[in-house]
Amino acid sequence: MLAKRIVPCLDIKNGRTVKGVNFVDLRDAGDPVELAKKYAETGADELVFLDISATEERRRTLVNLVRDVAAQVNIPFTVGGGISSVEDVDILLQNGADKVSINSSAVKRPKLVNELSQKFGSQCVVVAIDAKKIDGEWIVHLVGGKVPTELNLFDWAKEVEERGAGEILFTSMNNDGTKDGFANEALARLSEELNIPIIASGGAGNMQHFVDTFKDGKADAALAASVFHFQEIEIPDLKQELKKQGIPVRI
Repeated sequence: MLAKRIVPCLDIKNGRTVKGVNFVDLRDAGDPVELAKKYAETGADELVFLDISATEERRRTLVNLVRDVAAQVNIPFTVGGGISSVEDVDILLQNGADKVSINSSAVKRPKLVNELSQKFGSQCVVVAIDAKKIDGEWIVHLVGGKVPTELNLFDWAKEVEERGAGEILFTSMNNDGTKDGFANEALARLSEELNIPIIASGGAGNMQHFVDTFKDGKADAALAASVFHFQEIEIPDLKQELKKQGIPVRI
């Protein structure tokens, strides 16, 4: 079995790391460059950097900040926010990103997934899906969770896999920031229906939640923010606990 991955997420707004609950009420969580360096040094397997206001503000990702973070890390580094073209991705890869995460732009123009995977390889393309469970159905949302679509999570995930996505980053808006655990039922279904890795996001509050998402949610990676940013969980401790519970991780 492949090692499960622990992935801290830096949500960036105005050059600072922020964290909210259910995608709102953002609070400052520190300097992204310092946090990235710390995570790379303490055993994170990958790092995700999301410029959360780029799409809403209709601008490109903060390239200079991406370059500064990339200079501090020696682990795979995924960047998202405001990416809408092959040219955008080219710039980010030249400035230190290893992978890119696309969300709203993929929904608005699904062919973008094909273009990016053909140009850079599917291993470079992560499709992020923010979805909210409404009346029993998981509905895809855009623009940092502000705009509902008519897309169903599972249908959309299958479509982007067919178009060449290499990974799915699924954030449950219902669970985000609540610290009540990941949306394991939906994650398990994604894992069963798709053949590409699934990254769980939204809801981490304690170490057992990570254990549960790997065992029950069948996730390939677990992403979290506030529990790492505010030192509620230290990554070396988390990995030791996962290993103790029989989950393969890189120590």
